[in-house]
Amino acid sequence: MRSVAKSVKEYLLELPVERREAIQKVRKVILDNLPQGYEEVMNWGMITYQVPLSVYPDTYNKQPLMYAALSSQKNHMAVFLIGIYMDDQLRSDFENKYLATGKKYDVGKSCVRFKKLDELPLPLIGEAISTYSVGDFINKWKQVRS
Repeated sequence: MRSVAKSVKEYLLELPVERREAIQKVRKVILDNLPQGYEEVMNWGMITYQVPLSVYPDTYNKQPLMYAALSSQKNHMAVFLIGIYMDDQLRSDFENKYLATGKKYDVGKSCVRFKKLDELPLPLIGEAISTYSVGDFINKWKQVRS
């Protein structure tokens, strides 16, 4: 379910009410914990939190570096946490903390999937979002790419 919405507001308005409410609550947690310098935009059909090209234009695909994203798919919603998935220790710590909450752990390569908001440990999502400053994320991305 890739959206063609041009703005976050438009994206939210096209969602069913229950999903819109869940996505808005997760979005608030992301925005409350997002380090300064990232931008919130619609990219790749999702609400994306990325490093602006004006800050780091030297990407492999000439697209901004995605730090995190939020989407509503056909059968689930998802939070993409690129930052923690670039570091084995951070990913392992995240997984252990997630499992300790007792909530269903449904993950993909770089995302956490959920069907209802109460399946998602919001404080842990906020913690994951706050992990990397823009500069630290760029440096980690360069390290992983080399």
